[in-house]
Amino acid sequence: MQRIKSFLKENTMLIVLILATIVFQILIVLNDKGSLLNPHNVSNIIAQNSFVVILATGMLLCILTGGNIDLSVGSIMALCGAVTGTLMITMKVNMYVAILVCLLVGTIIGALQAYCIAYVEIPPFIVTLGGMLMWRGVAQVILDGQTRSPFPDSYLKYFTSFLYKTDNSARLLTVTLCIAAIICILFILLEIMGRTKKIKKGYSVASMPAFLARLIVISAAILYFSYLLGNYKGYPVVLILIAVIVIVYSYFTSNTVPGRYLYAMGGNAKATRLSGVNTKKMLFFAYTNMGFLCAVAALVCIARFNSAAPSLGTGYELDAIGACFIGGASAYGGVGTVGGSVIGAIFMGVLNNGMSILGVDANRQMVAKGFVLVAAVAFDVISKRKVTTVKKQKPNKTQATA
Repeated sequence: MQRIKSFLKENTMLIVLILATIVFQILIVLNDKGSLLNPHNVSNIIAQNSFVVILATGMLLCILTGGNIDLSVGSIMALCGAVTGTLMITMKVNMYVAILVCLLVGTIIGALQAYCIAYVEIPPFIVTLGGMLMWRGVAQVILDGQTRSPFPDSYLKYFTSFLYKTDNSARLLTVTLCIAAIICILFILLEIMGRTKKIKKGYSVASMPAFLARLIVISAAILYFSYLLGNYKGYPVVLILIAVIVIVYSYFTSNTVPGRYLYAMGGNAKATRLSGVNTKKMLFFAYTNMGFLCAVAALVCIARFNSAAPSLGTGYELDAIGACFIGGASAYGGVGTVGGSVIGAIFMGVLNNGMSILGVDANRQMVAKGFVLVAAVAFDVISKRKVTTVKKQKPNKTQATA
């Protein structure tokens, strides 16, 4: 029973995501609105939420440092998009040069804000709130309040095309499923290696039935969604970009010393600093990295809309923050995973897409999203309070002997 409770606690949001998808699918079918899980719609959900996943990955690193957030990500995206659109469309600058400049602009802006936060010691909320206003204004000035479009096809193909193009639908499905099978095999091997390594080091691991159930569920999900994508146009190129970002940052946070420092800062920043960790440097890195990922998200977003507008990225900071908290990140920092943030972003996407298909009013959609966010944070706070209460009530060995 204890192992079942542990398994449910560790995979709560994954279970909730599956249940939400099933519920929306049933409601959409019953209301004769089509299907949430039709191939075209699944591909659209990936495209619509690609930049949210990228932003949530960077936002998680900020949150890990102690519950800090970045309110300026949407405005940085707008500025990066404005710079790229002006260079590529108005000034006819080489596409690769424009992309490089976009990445540099985002990284420099992130570094400026990071310096103010880490070394000048201005609260992150104030710095990023100011950035939210300032960078949006700079984007308006650069674009002169107008939209730049369209982007060259040579640029769009890197973010809006598909991995394998063919008119033969059977061949497309076969190739897509073969790639999915390879991904599943690699995933299973990595999980087995990780479990073996933990056992050798004496760490606690999930029971074998729970471990096998997790492998089966995730592998089945990969195969099923690959089957759906194979029945449309195959894997979107942007999905490859997202996969690379998620894998790299998952490895960084879980298997590198600097990544573990971020968790330590969230657990106890003072103790981490006294133990010799340069916490200012880590805080600087987290916010500089956020600026870089904002630039990457901007490149994806302007390609999807085929335009650079001053309003680009409006409200995206809320989606990124919400994805992290819904995915299990703690409001106090020190807890959360990249995988959890991805699940949170997908959940937000399913919620938005499902309600849109059902014809739910936009205002009511905002109410639902706000409720889900508050509920996720409340769950985290209540869970921690229960753990603290149990620890206080449990007598130590000295008290028991007395």
